[in-house]
Formats: sequence, C-alpha cells, structure tokens
Amino acid sequence: MTAAGATGPATVSGAFARAAAQRRAALVGYLPAGFPSVTGAIAAARAMAAAGADVVEIGLPYSDPLMDGPVIQEAVHRALAGGVRVADVLRTVEEVSAAGVPVLVMTYWNPVERYGVAAFARDLAAAGGRGLITPDLPPEEAGPWLATAAERGLDAVFLVAPSSPEERIKLICSSCRGFVYAASVMGITGARARVSDAAAGLVARVRQHTGLPVAVGLGVSSGGQAAEVASFADGVIVGSAFVRRLLDAPDEAAGERAVAALAAELAAGVRQPAGS
Repeated sequence: MTAAGATGPATVSGAFARAAAQRRAALVGYLPAGFPSVTGAIAAARAMAAAGADVVEIGLPYSDPLMDGPVIQEAVHRALAGGVRVADVLRTVEEVSAAGVPVLVMTYWNPVERYGVAAFARDLAAAGGRGLITPDLPPEEAGPWLATAAERGLDAVFLVAPSSPEERIKLICSSCRGFVYAASVMGITGARARVSDAAAGLVARVRQHTGLPVAVGLGVSSGGQAAEVASFADGVIVGSAFVRRLLDAPDEAAGERAVAALAAELAAGVRQPAGS
C-alpha cells in the first residue's frame, strides 16, 4: 500500500485528513521533474511516497528560480540542461500519481501563463495532478487561475510569510484550497540547522483566518526537525534536503535509496512530535 492508501483517488485534503486522524502531521516532499533525469525523478518521487510521504510536490524547472536556494537551483539547472519540458513534468505527475499519492506541481507563474492557464489546468488534471503551488502569483492577480482551478477540481496553494500582515494572511487563506503553505523564514529555500522561531507563531496567526491545514516549509532536513514542526503544524514540507540526496548520490539508484531513507526518517519524525 502506498502512503496515500488504497481506496479511492488520492486527494490533498484526504491526505491531511488521514494524518490528522492518526494524530500526526502530514509529510509533504518536493523534487523537481527531470533531475537527475526524467525517469530518475519519477523513481525517486515514487520511492519517497512509498517510504512515507503523504503528498508529493513536483517542481516545474524554470530558468529564473528567484526563491530557490543553491541546492534546488543546481538541480533545476541540470534538468533544464538535460532538455526537460512541461510534457516531462506532466508525465512525472502522471506516473507518481499512479502510485496512489496526491501530487501537486510547484511552479513559478510564467511557465503556466506561457502554456495557457486553461490548457495547463486541463492537462494537469488529465495527468492526475491535484493542483498548483504558485510562490510568485499574488492572490490579487490569481482570479483567472482560481476560476479555472475550481472548474478542474484543482487545489490552489499560496504562501504566507512571517512578514505577512493580518489582512494579507486573511486574503491568502481565502484564496487557498487544500492547505496553506507557511514559509517559516524570509528568503530562499534551503535546509537549515534549526527551525525558525517564527514558524509556530505564523501557524497560529494563519489558523485565526482558516480551517484549512497549515503546512510549514523552508528549512526542515531531519527527523528531529520534522518532529519539532509537527508539534505545532498540520504538515511538514521538505524539499532541499531531498534534492541534496540526489545531488550527492553517485548514481540514480543510490539517489533513489537515499531519498527513500530520508523520507522514512522524516515520516517517523512527523509521527513522534517533539515533547510527546
């Protein structure tokens, strides 16, 4: 059985609900499509799901990844140099979704706009994708996407940050579907030695404006950190630490094993919150 279970289509809401029923946080893992190869990324993402990830984010490689740190930037650069295209991203979504785990695409907005918003939503839904995380799309400009996403049954996930004022948090929460992505720190992505002190406070602020699950990302890289975040958030998002495993691996098979091992460690962490 996969992390998403064996009954019915896997949804993001369902994954968070199952985790909550088990009195734990959901584990959300990220990998970019096309790295170390298209098939290598698919194998690694499926291994991540089998080892305990409840939701998988597939990154759409983009030439100007302003919010990404050096680890993800390097992987994305290699994917683009290898010729990855949107069609490869959709193939990745389809094959990872077939493993029974809900899959979201994490993407900057420009590639979606160039592809065509309606066409992207159509093809993502057809591939089994569950929605988009769009870090650079302001909710004020997201009307066409929100309408199209609703038509296709896709989740729209936006980010809040520690610097977000209350009115903006309220607006972002009202635009989100599936969950709210709480960026624990200001700045670019990347694993950090400790979880930001602002993370718990941000989650509490977000919960004043929504009943949706709140998942924390940016910086988690170990089971201990996952347990710490799981003690106050509904979900733990991990990206750079997974990508680092692939970058450090001598070959694709070793990378797949390393990703699975980290997913298992993190899955154990979200099941044993700090202080329990």
